[in-house]
Amino acid sequence: MPRRIGLGKGFDALLDNNDDSQQTAEPAVQTAVKSKAHDIVQLSVDKLVPSPGQPRKHFDETELQELADSIKTYGIIQPIIAANAGDGTYIIIAGERRTRAARLAGLTAVPVIIRDYTDQKRLEVSLIENIQRTDLNPIEEAAAYKNLMDFSGISQDELAVRMGKNRSTVANALRLLKLSVEIQKSIEEGKVSSGHARALLSVTNTKSRDRLYREILSGEFSVREAEKRASSLNAGETSAKKTSKSKKHPPELDAMTEKFIGRLGTKVAIEGDMNKGRIHIDYYSMEDLERLYEILGG
Repeated sequence: MPRRIGLGKGFDALLDNNDDSQQTAEPAVQTAVKSKAHDIVQLSVDKLVPSPGQPRKHFDETELQELADSIKTYGIIQPIIAANAGDGTYIIIAGERRTRAARLAGLTAVPVIIRDYTDQKRLEVSLIENIQRTDLNPIEEAAAYKNLMDFSGISQDELAVRMGKNRSTVANALRLLKLSVEIQKSIEEGKVSSGHARALLSVTNTKSRDRLYREILSGEFSVREAEKRASSLNAGETSAKKTSKSKKHPPELDAMTEKFIGRLGTKVAIEGDMNKGRIHIDYYSMEDLERLYEILGG
C-alpha cells in the first residue's frame, strides 16, 4: 500500500481540512461517497487536467508504474483534490501523480474531492502540496517557492513560516534560480547535487563558475573539494583585481582574507594592517545579503 505523505499544517490550513480520513472506492462515474467533512465523488480520469501551476515537471516512470500496480490492488487510498474549471473539466489541485498512476492502472474513474477556490488560492494549495512532498528536485522546489511568492505577494520570511522551513533554507533554494539554464538542467537531471550547486553559487566570477561546473561534471570533486576549489577561484579573482600598493599586505591578512572568502562564499577584501582596518564584503542580491546575515549569526 502506498505510503500516505503528510502535507503539514500549512497545507491543511489552506485546505481548511481537519479530517484526514481516507477512502477507497470502486470506479463509478459521479457516484457520491459520504465522508465526515467532504463529499467524495467518482470522476472520469479524462475530466481531470493538470494545474497550470504544477511545479513538478518530471515524473519517474518506474515509480509511477509501482504506484499503478499498488492502485490495481488497493485502489486510490487518498482522494484527488480538484477544482471545477467551469468547462466540464476539473483542475487537479493535489494528486496529479495519483491521477497519472490511475490511468496506467486502467482506472476510468477516481475518487475526487471538489473544492471551490479562487485562481490564487488554487495555485497556492497546488504549490504547497508539491513543495511539502520530498520528491521535487531542487530546481522544481525553487521554482515553486518563486511562483508562490510571485502570485501570493508574500515575502521570503512569510513563505518560510508558511512552509515550516528556516529562512536561510528558502533563500538558498531561490538562489539556485540565479544559475545558468545549463547548470539548472544538470541539477534537475541529478548530474549536479545541491551541495555542488551551493559551491557553484559561491563563485563570484561567471567564467570561473563555468570552469568549476565543467570540473564537477567530470567527476573530479566531492562537495567538500568543490567548496575548496570555489574558495580558491574566488581568492584568485580577488588577487587578480588588486591594485599595486606601496605597502604590501602582511601574509597573515592574506590568509585571513582567504578564510573569510571560504566561509562567506563571496568576494571579501581586507584593508589595513595588523592593528586596524576595514573588511569589505560583497553581495549581489537581497537574497545574498540575507544569506550572509544568517552566516554571520543574524
